[in-house]
Amino acid sequence: MALDLSIIRNIGVAAHIDAGKTTTTERILFYARRTHRMGDVDDGTTTTDFDEQEQTRGITIYSAAVTFAWRGHTINLIDTPGHVDFTAEVERSLRVLDGMVAVFDAREGVEAQSETVWRQADRYHVPRVCFINKMDRIGADFEHSVESIRKRLGARVVPLQIPIGASDSFVGLIDLIEQRAVYYQAGELGATFEEREIPGELAEAAESARHDLIEAACEFSETLMESYVSEKPPDPAELRKALRRGTLERKLFPVLCGSSLRYIGVQRLLDAVCDYLPGPREVPPVKGVLGGPRGGGEIDVHCDAKAPLAALIFKIIAEKPVDLYFVRVYRGTLKPNMRLLNPTTGEKENVSRLFRMFAKRRDQLDEAVAGDIVAIIGPKDALTGHTLCDAKHPVILESIRFPETVISVSVEPRSSRDRDKLMESLRALMRQDPTLTVTANEETGQTLVSGMGELHLEVVTHRLRNDLNVDVVVGKPRVSYRETVRQAGEGEGRFIRQIGGRNHFAVLRVRLSPTEPGVPPTGSRIHCPLSAEQFLPEFVKAAETGVTEAAQSGILGGYPVIDWRAEIVSVQQHDTDSSEIAFENAARLAFYEAMKSANAVLLEPIMDVEVVTVDEYFGAIISDLNARGGTVRESLMRGPERVILASVPLSQMFGYITRLRSLSQGRATASMEPSHYAPVSASDMKAMVG
Repeated sequence: MALDLSIIRNIGVAAHIDAGKTTTTERILFYARRTHRMGDVDDGTTTTDFDEQEQTRGITIYSAAVTFAWRGHTINLIDTPGHVDFTAEVERSLRVLDGMVAVFDAREGVEAQSETVWRQADRYHVPRVCFINKMDRIGADFEHSVESIRKRLGARVVPLQIPIGASDSFVGLIDLIEQRAVYYQAGELGATFEEREIPGELAEAAESARHDLIEAACEFSETLMESYVSEKPPDPAELRKALRRGTLERKLFPVLCGSSLRYIGVQRLLDAVCDYLPGPREVPPVKGVLGGPRGGGEIDVHCDAKAPLAALIFKIIAEKPVDLYFVRVYRGTLKPNMRLLNPTTGEKENVSRLFRMFAKRRDQLDEAVAGDIVAIIGPKDALTGHTLCDAKHPVILESIRFPETVISVSVEPRSSRDRDKLMESLRALMRQDPTLTVTANEETGQTLVSGMGELHLEVVTHRLRNDLNVDVVVGKPRVSYRETVRQAGEGEGRFIRQIGGRNHFAVLRVRLSPTEPGVPPTGSRIHCPLSAEQFLPEFVKAAETGVTEAAQSGILGGYPVIDWRAEIVSVQQHDTDSSEIAFENAARLAFYEAMKSANAVLLEPIMDVEVVTVDEYFGAIISDLNARGGTVRESLMRGPERVILASVPLSQMFGYITRLRSLSQGRATASMEPSHYAPVSASDMKAMVG
């Protein structure tokens, strides 16, 4: 029997840290009867935060997948991290999801990481519903939260509910579509609620919000528009249909409210997931590139269970004896014991077994069809972002983009006998975490591990010591700088020498020029205008390899070079002595020479910093940020609190949270995320590289 894709929902739950995202997920699973008791973040008993580090720290680190049923729908839900250091987990989840629940703190509104995940969802064209959580919290302000979404995110939000009360007096919500007040009974775990007439003191506010709701919905339904013009009450079913259309087109974002901690509003949030978020066939087809001999052309990959298989690997969990791969099936049907092509590597991969995941629990499956999210075992060499497909119909699906690392630590085994074990463990961690990079510093002999932040690297080193049993010595965090060029420059590379009794000859000239910061150049980064008669294709490829490798380690401090484009200007080759080795080395030398004439500069990562404080400590915090070389972009009021938005070099932010607690007697909080790279000052650059 064919699976009805209209009842499938592939959704994620995303939010800023401490907005109540994991608590909301726990309530969802309880009401869907997938758990018999509600887990608690503070107790370390939540279903999706099952890792020991997650339970100890009280935060989500790894995205976790669960599947449950609600109102005749099958919902695949991924709970994502809220901390910026683990934003890559959000990135790869949103790449394969069809919809998202964005959770906001009713007191704080839009916060730094909620803005980041919203932009990520924009990038992957993901429809969203918004849930204003913690309406029971002191200082909760529904209207402020809604307005912050409008202003900071530029989103057209449409409340489907308004709260009854706030803080301690929050007891329920008003359903603007059905025009009913819903009161929840204390001590009943949200299972018992009572519908009543809208109370008189909220009648005017409810009528105004409903009027705005109807006006917004009318844009997506001629039937509603006719009712509106003729002043007839709109049909609730027609209202939902119009709102669904607006949501799927990402022109509207429905807003609901509640308190997950107090069991208010979660069931109606689940209803909204079914009513307004899309099924797999209701989202645009994903882009793919034809692979194999006929390859090169871009195609649309439609959700069709009968078509040749195409699935994307979006997450790997490194386990013994075999790794666990999470895949989204975009086309075809996936079954155990299939042998599939990885068109990125050109190798065949086996799929031995399929699983439906429920956090750390696995239920074995006989098949998965287009639109499904499942886990598999069997592949050996596949990585995150790789495609698995039918060998007769090769296609490479659009991969996943991950942010660059900004911070590094040195990691060394306490005993030299453990060096091989350390490198093996790091390779396993890199397979699981695409944002983790490992490099060997040839000058110092150190192994550098780079990640997204201090907490990210803390988790990595904890896993090395406790999960993988490698006793390591960890150095102090250091900034991952970058290099670039400020103007065009040319350089010549000459490689003329004898190796192993054979002559090698290559002379090559490269022009290096800057590109717009942070914007990848269109087409190839390395251009060669010379004809095949002037420069043999195999030598061109070798030269491109040499330039690419050279860009991994610049001339100022050995840091990667970004925001550049290169052109091979001229070559000299010998009929018998020229070789690929020679041109690869000549290109490398030419790149370094070009950097010298192109005004090479050192770049440092700049962080977007958000500090929330009270007025009493505002001046001291501003002074401290200025002393760190920061620039305060904006200061605004969020209820009784002051919010400071600033840009600060990462090098000045180590240990900032401890300092902030001292300045504010523990009353201020801060979050930060990478923003961009900026040139290091001339004095700092001289001190660093001479």
